[in-house]
Amino acid sequence: MQPELQYPNQAQSGKLSIVRNKVLRNTFWMLGLTMIPTIIGAMIGMSTNFSFMAQSPVMGMVVMLAVMFGFIFAIKATRNSIWGIILLFGFTFCLGWFLGPLLNSALQFSNGPQLIGLAAGGTATILFSLAGYATVTRKDFGFMGNFLFAGMILLIIAMVANIFLDIPAASLGISAVAVLLFSGFILYDVSRIVNGGETNYVMAALGMYLNVFNLFVHLLHLLMAFAGQRD
Repeated sequence: MQPELQYPNQAQSGKLSIVRNKVLRNTFWMLGLTMIPTIIGAMIGMSTNFSFMAQSPVMGMVVMLAVMFGFIFAIKATRNSIWGIILLFGFTFCLGWFLGPLLNSALQFSNGPQLIGLAAGGTATILFSLAGYATVTRKDFGFMGNFLFAGMILLIIAMVANIFLDIPAASLGISAVAVLLFSGFILYDVSRIVNGGETNYVMAALGMYLNVFNLFVHLLHLLMAFAGQRD
């Protein structure tokens, strides 16, 4: 009787493993595809006049957050249809467009292209190292959820406060904390996929994209501050 009871459990476990691997594979395929509209959006953003955001940083952040949360809620509502994928691509295009001013600032340095390449390479290294670790070990990092959520709230508050205070050292500190925070989110999000906590690859790709986007932005900010070379 005991072997007969074990076989269905093993078969069920095997099926769950196949489903999880499929979600993980589709997530990274989708993440790779989102880089296309991001790059297109960034190229358009680099030729866009963002003076209105420079004149009113608070309003610029409000607009950006409104667009981001609007897309996120819309993607969540349509995650099981083709519209979820379309909205995800639209979202990544908009975030790429918002990258324009940062990329233009980086290119003002004589080693600007190298800084952008280093930030992209550093982001990819962190992503694949941590995602690989979470996948191979299958360790459950769910315990980090509350800590990461609290850290995200504090990070947003600090970013908003520094818009008014405009303290360069605080800005660098925020970026350093953000790199650690979004590295933690990579472990957390991949762990959720591997352990069955996230079964929708559109939502999984959205979460991973936000991690990658924020990692790149804050790594580039730090590189510009510490390695940027003026002519």
